[in-house]
Amino acid sequence: MSGARGGGGSGALAGRTAAVASVLDQGAAGLTNILVLVLAARLSTVAGFAEFSMVYLVFTVALGLFMAYVGQALVLVRGDAGTVAAACRSALGFTAAGACATGAALAAVGAALPPGGRALVALGAVLPVVLLQDAARYCFSLLGRPHHALAADGLRLASTVAVLAAQPAGASPGRLVLAWGLAALPGLVVAALLLRRPLAGARTELRRYLRRGHLGRRFAVEFAVGNGSGQVAVLCLGLLGAPLAVGALRGASALFGPLNVFFGAANGFGPPLLNRLGGGRSVVRVTLLLGCALAAAGAAWGGVWWLLPDGWGRRVLGGTWPAVAALLPASAAQYTLMGLGVSALLTLRVLSPRETLPVQVVFSLLSVALLYAGFAAGGAAGAAWGLAAGSGAKALAAWVRVARVRRRADAPGAAAVAGP
Repeated sequence: MSGARGGGGSGALAGRTAAVASVLDQGAAGLTNILVLVLAARLSTVAGFAEFSMVYLVFTVALGLFMAYVGQALVLVRGDAGTVAAACRSALGFTAAGACATGAALAAVGAALPPGGRALVALGAVLPVVLLQDAARYCFSLLGRPHHALAADGLRLASTVAVLAAQPAGASPGRLVLAWGLAALPGLVVAALLLRRPLAGARTELRRYLRRGHLGRRFAVEFAVGNGSGQVAVLCLGLLGAPLAVGALRGASALFGPLNVFFGAANGFGPPLLNRLGGGRSVVRVTLLLGCALAAAGAAWGGVWWLLPDGWGRRVLGGTWPAVAALLPASAAQYTLMGLGVSALLTLRVLSPRETLPVQVVFSLLSVALLYAGFAAGGAAGAAWGLAAGSGAKALAAWVRVARVRRRADAPGAAAVAGP
């Protein structure tokens, strides 16, 4: 995670040290999400993990929307230390209020459902804790204190592994959700203590998030069409009577979780570095190499899991492994193509930021359609191949747009393509 830094104060890091701390923090946060799914799969029955996966998917969508609306707008704040501190306090206050309201709604829905809804009630109870802990990461980014974010997220990682590992085999999804959520408390306490001094005396202004033109609205739309639509589509498979398919797809995504960390790092740290290259051709050359590297990593990672003995997979995902193993070829293809798509969208974000939203909207919806078409034709494996096809179509469309942007820029008398 990265962003424009405001007045960070005496505790701010600079240069390579901050970059290294930010990468390590992103890795700690990503590893936490991976291990939650892995440990839950090992502790649960196949049906239990399917239910846990559906509830965790609800959390993933809620987290993405909150952090797009609040966090991504927060890290763009410019100003002195007072302005930055006020922005951070406002972000935390809005997240707390919104998370409590959303958590109450989820708990009410879960209480109205059959006994299987207990996991949703548990999510509603812990949602303010996990969302606030994540919102603190964005505050540390804006303050230029990624080492403080690393301290809080590192503690959360250790607490999550320890708490989930202590749960008995066959634990209910509701118990696992509650244990996972409460494991974020130590990290939240540390974050609060570290933020206490830099935010002391700052004002809280919640209305800024309700004003017309708030940047978070655009970021939330981009998340909804770019990532949220696919996650909601997978969730709907469970609501339509295929929870085991959701468990298999989420298990496969857990195996490829490390690649999501690389994709996030590329999006977070890529733009500032690419802007230093100066020319469009240089940017395209570097991002094309990056895309090839990410694609190769996806293919290699999938190949490693494909070649591992069956017993190793069972040690990682327990009884969910056979269903996940059947999806490995499709998931490897999806992440290979996603690597090419991430680099193409990164290129557009640097050269012509207005070009990314149309690609995200059209081809994310296409991915949803292919997901359902694949599921109708071949169950969970067909759904996985549908997602792979959608990723390929998005990558192709994005690179075609890159080529068009470059042709316009190279045309005689053309103005440079830039700007938000």
